[in-house]
Amino acid sequence: MFRVKPYHSALTLLAISLVLLLSTCKSAPKVGTVNHFRVNLGTEPPSLDWSIATDHVSFNVIANLMVGLTEFDKELKPAPAIAKSWEFQDGGKKIIFHLRDDVQWTDGKKVRAQDFEYSWKRLLNPKTASQYAYILFDIVNAQEYAEGKLKDPATVGVKAENDQTLVVTLRHPAAYFLAITTFEVTYPQRQDVIEKYDTRWTDPANIVTNGPFRLASWKHENEIELAANPNYFRGKPAMDKVTLYMVNEKTTAVTMYEQGNLDFLDDQSIPPLNKPRLAKLPGYKLVPQLRGEYYGFAVDRKPFDNPKLRKAFTMAIDREVFPKILQGGQTPATSWIPPAMLAHNPKIGLAFNPNEARRLLSEAGYPDGKGLPAIVLGYNTLDDNKLVAEAVQSMWQKHLNVVAKVENQEWKVYLKKLQNDPFVVHRAGWGADYPDPDNFMKLFTSNSGNNHGRWKNSQYDQLLEQAARESNDAKRTQIYDEAQRLLTETDAAIAPLYWKAEATLLNPKFTGLEYNSMARMDLRNVKPH
Repeated sequence: MFRVKPYHSALTLLAISLVLLLSTCKSAPKVGTVNHFRVNLGTEPPSLDWSIATDHVSFNVIANLMVGLTEFDKELKPAPAIAKSWEFQDGGKKIIFHLRDDVQWTDGKKVRAQDFEYSWKRLLNPKTASQYAYILFDIVNAQEYAEGKLKDPATVGVKAENDQTLVVTLRHPAAYFLAITTFEVTYPQRQDVIEKYDTRWTDPANIVTNGPFRLASWKHENEIELAANPNYFRGKPAMDKVTLYMVNEKTTAVTMYEQGNLDFLDDQSIPPLNKPRLAKLPGYKLVPQLRGEYYGFAVDRKPFDNPKLRKAFTMAIDREVFPKILQGGQTPATSWIPPAMLAHNPKIGLAFNPNEARRLLSEAGYPDGKGLPAIVLGYNTLDDNKLVAEAVQSMWQKHLNVVAKVENQEWKVYLKKLQNDPFVVHRAGWGADYPDPDNFMKLFTSNSGNNHGRWKNSQYDQLLEQAARESNDAKRTQIYDEAQRLLTETDAAIAPLYWKAEATLLNPKFTGLEYNSMARMDLRNVKPH
């Protein structure tokens, strides 16, 4: 997709936007087509395989194609979906899920408990190389299987007793486990389909799904088309068709919306400088998110293997700047667990202190930045990320006398780099997969596939294991406080930046779209106003 360079004049930008509008939307429906809803994804989903996907773009598509055991209600509590009920046994260490018998795949076959067993064990299978395998490690033998210590998947504590009964055996009671079953990576999968089509099983001609929509077409780097699933167990959605565009130039996306060629934009499609003007439109909303943005340090590589240096770079960041430049309701953050979540504590972390930052830089062996190797700050291509990176670059130069190079990459390329060879300082963000601090804190355990900085601290791992077993919220909070201090203060493995709010724009001609604090876009109830 064409990207507009930041030095283009306004007239050039407008001309390019209009060209893109005409070229991108050749198939855009006429205004007034009430059974067709048009959304901008902003970028290509890296994967629609929910055992492999790791990003909100992919999950937002998957969430409208699939349904799992449970789903969140409006209070973000687990509610029945394919599982009509469940019961706990053995002091909470065993969960028995009773499945509905009227949920079908798009090829007409019934969704069975065996489809969940296969999916979860595929997630854990080392050959899958899922970054989310760790999310099921509360299950008996799940970690051992994922790490190759046990070869037989039958030893893992998840078993379909029959078509409608799934039994899960945990190592210990886990108060948050039901919430995990709402997460896309736990959705069922068809073994026969995956074994037949291998890496191409998510192609539109091959994939089978069970949610409100089916995958009708996928024109890579252009658009995805969803079609209403007439066999959806809750009834066919009102929208016959949903088109998900991949317009990654935000100005173009806004132009398309204002000209009636898009019906919904989320924060990924709205330029920060446009927010004050767009906020006056009737379809504009600001949705607080369970999401944190941070800079991670490659702690296994020089020079950031030195915690004093990491602390210096962290304390040279003035986070009060971010809400001013982003204009989207951001909250400056030094701690990691976000507001409105158990164990949120804004007093934790390293606050802006340039004098202390310079002292620590000198103690690390680089007085006034002298002798410091070249520093590259990497981020994925988005206006918000660019503004923050350039602001932090300026702060480090002013307060540390360090000239850092900033480098950006398109999302799919950047994601691979995070996984394989991250920048020594790298932008990352985390939105809740389920609204429990466990989800945020496990990100940085030694066995987490999403721990891109490669930080390892056995005390931290032990604290999270202790928190998982603790049912008392006050005691859990104390444990998480201690773990957060290790992460953001003692070791300074990350530099939290801000907690996020999402700006959204919905065409007032439509109603029923739900966009929750976990940035999930639910299209099943969208209908003409």
